[in-house]
Amino acid sequence: MEDFRCLAAAVAITTLTFATGAFAGPECGDTAAGFEQWLPDMEREAVAAGIAPNVVKATLGQAAYDPDVIAHDRRQGSFQGDVATFAAKRVTAYRVKRGKAMLIAYAEPLDAIEAKSGVPAPVLVAIWGLESEFGAGTGTYPTFNALATLAFDCRRADKFHEELIAALKLVQRGAVDANMRGAWAGEIGQTQFMPTVYLRYAVSYNGGGNADLIGNSADALASTANFLKANGWKRGAGWHAGEENYDVLLNWNEAPVYAKTIGLFADRLAQ
Repeated sequence: MEDFRCLAAAVAITTLTFATGAFAGPECGDTAAGFEQWLPDMEREAVAAGIAPNVVKATLGQAAYDPDVIAHDRRQGSFQGDVATFAAKRVTAYRVKRGKAMLIAYAEPLDAIEAKSGVPAPVLVAIWGLESEFGAGTGTYPTFNALATLAFDCRRADKFHEELIAALKLVQRGAVDANMRGAWAGEIGQTQFMPTVYLRYAVSYNGGGNADLIGNSADALASTANFLKANGWKRGAGWHAGEENYDVLLNWNEAPVYAKTIGLFADRLAQ
């Protein structure tokens, strides 16, 4: 799981529009000062947006400002270096070996997902490995602390106001737990969906009710494929720069160095 994942998710959500519209609620702040006064106003905003009071109480009622989240937000810089250097740190022999084992262990759902979406198993497993070590590292930050902190912070208050409302909707729907944990910027699950992306693209592998992107690997893989397909993935086309599906990987993560690393990892897994 990488600190830059939030930047990648921003590309996927910029076109989404929520009924809450632009953030016009309580004033933001640049430090922890004022957060405790801001939070009750945010709670009222959430209720006005249609979130049940008991859900608001269970999630925002105990939310706390997290200075470590702000520290992460201020020092993002993981996109430095060329592709070879960047990929060498991430597409390791261990990850390739582990990824190939996952291709075997999840062969049945991966085959079914590819048949439906056109997204090959090596691409999905490459994303899975890069985002969370194949589900082993989905994050330890209390999600509502992280989202509330960033929604209060002035740098991207509008964006994280939408993410916070989306996360509340997920709890109200029963898709996630009020005490869930994830990455520092609010990404959730085994392939690190932002809440707005979770709302729009999460699907249950077996066609049941709510998709579980945190505890169910098949759901996470199916949802990742659903995102890629919805963003233009072409069955049978290539995924390297200059090929049709490369731009789809840029929708997953806007940094070319990361999109190219997904492709290199997928190539290694496909060998």
